[in-house]
Amino acid sequence: MKTLSAVVVTALAALLPVTAHASFDEAVNNAVEPISKAVSAFIFASVTVGDVSIPLIVVWLVIGGLYFTVYLRFLPLRALRVAFDIVRGKHDDPDDKGEVSHFQALTTALSGTVGIGNIGGVAVAVTAGGPGAIFWMVLAGVLGMSSKLAECTLAVKYRKYNDDGTISGGPMYFLEYGLREKNLPKLGRSLGVFYAVAIIFGCVGGGNMFQSNQAYEQFVLVTGGDASWFADKAWLFGLILAICVGVVIIGGIQGIAKVTEKLVPGMALLYVATGLVILAMNADKLPGAIGMIIGGAFAPKAVAGGAIGALIQGFRRAAFSNEAGLGSAAIAHSAVKTDKPATEGLVAMLEPLIDTVIICTITGLVITTTVYSPDMAEQGLAGVALTSAAFGSAFSAAEPILAVAVMLFAFSTAISWSYYGLKGFTYLFGEHPIAQKGFQFVFCGFTMLGCMVELNAVIDLSDAMIFILAIPNLAGMYLLAGVVRKEIEEFLDEVRAPS
Repeated sequence: MKTLSAVVVTALAALLPVTAHASFDEAVNNAVEPISKAVSAFIFASVTVGDVSIPLIVVWLVIGGLYFTVYLRFLPLRALRVAFDIVRGKHDDPDDKGEVSHFQALTTALSGTVGIGNIGGVAVAVTAGGPGAIFWMVLAGVLGMSSKLAECTLAVKYRKYNDDGTISGGPMYFLEYGLREKNLPKLGRSLGVFYAVAIIFGCVGGGNMFQSNQAYEQFVLVTGGDASWFADKAWLFGLILAICVGVVIIGGIQGIAKVTEKLVPGMALLYVATGLVILAMNADKLPGAIGMIIGGAFAPKAVAGGAIGALIQGFRRAAFSNEAGLGSAAIAHSAVKTDKPATEGLVAMLEPLIDTVIICTITGLVITTTVYSPDMAEQGLAGVALTSAAFGSAFSAAEPILAVAVMLFAFSTAISWSYYGLKGFTYLFGEHPIAQKGFQFVFCGFTMLGCMVELNAVIDLSDAMIFILAIPNLAGMYLLAGVVRKEIEEFLDEVRAPS
């Protein structure tokens, strides 16, 4: 009996126009590229300021981050200690309903955000927007802490308890149930369906295909490049990765959490430690790199490397990296064991801090202190290949270490996003076990497909499918902002009260 992945390959081979002069991989890319360009053009509709196109969806995310940062009175800067106390279990109650601990929920969500966006995404931002994009990425991470706090608080408050003891939550549910409380049931249901459809497509693109694509590229690079045995066997690498993903995701959120609570801390420490060693080796170049980052962030040139271009690239890649304002991680956080929604909101705000402020900054500094030059794009360096060149320029062992990190990041992101997409699927079609297994098999098929398409096609499709989530998610967050502040203030009053 054929595996689903084999069936997918057979079907695609029958449908795609593979010629004698084009490999199967090229035919797949030729089929995907027009679709990705059309979808991306629609979602990233822009207004032009000077010579720079500003995507309206990025403006929507920036305004959301600013609004919740001010509305919640800069809470992430005031409540960091409380957030770390919750992660280490200080406020746990073993009798609370839920499937995973606060730490497991955080690592599961981080496994979905600490991924290729931290490696290849930063490189894309620097290539397109110059070093100044790093500054705006960090700022986006800081603002994203408030967005993440709000969406995850709502996800826990309005989650659904299933008959089998599992939990379903996320923007779909807080949009429907929360807006029903506001006497807006039709709007809530419509936005919930919109979000569920988008998260299904998003999990296939940015949460899956982009990850496997970059993992494959890095693997081929460190095993000989064009001379690698896998250089023309993207489908085989994808099949192996798909099988590994499938073995984990069949266990549901508890199985995923058991893997991520062990995998995420280790892979993050491996990557951060390697990056810090490289920065220490190039300590004399750090002042100059920081100068380029700050200077580039406010450069007057109205081009891709200027202030507006750097800002747009920084916020765009930061959102792809930490997903603040998109609501995806809220799906994982909603499964936490707690009866106080604010506790998980406070835990969730640590994600952008770890993911963007720390890890993305290290990636950006490594690039700018090693191989950065204004003509990198002309040299063919982009995405994870650029980050790999930066790591490899420091010492030979760095590239294999980065390759391991890329594989782990891609794997962990894919297993988390499979859960996000599954919850969108069950919101639309119900909690049917057989249908859920079918969705998981199809997801694994797209893991393999992601290895077969070129970087540009994958990035365009991934960005589009991920960013569209911000439309319904932030709309619901604005309408339910009062609920968020009430939940947080009540919990913090309880924490401050004398015992």
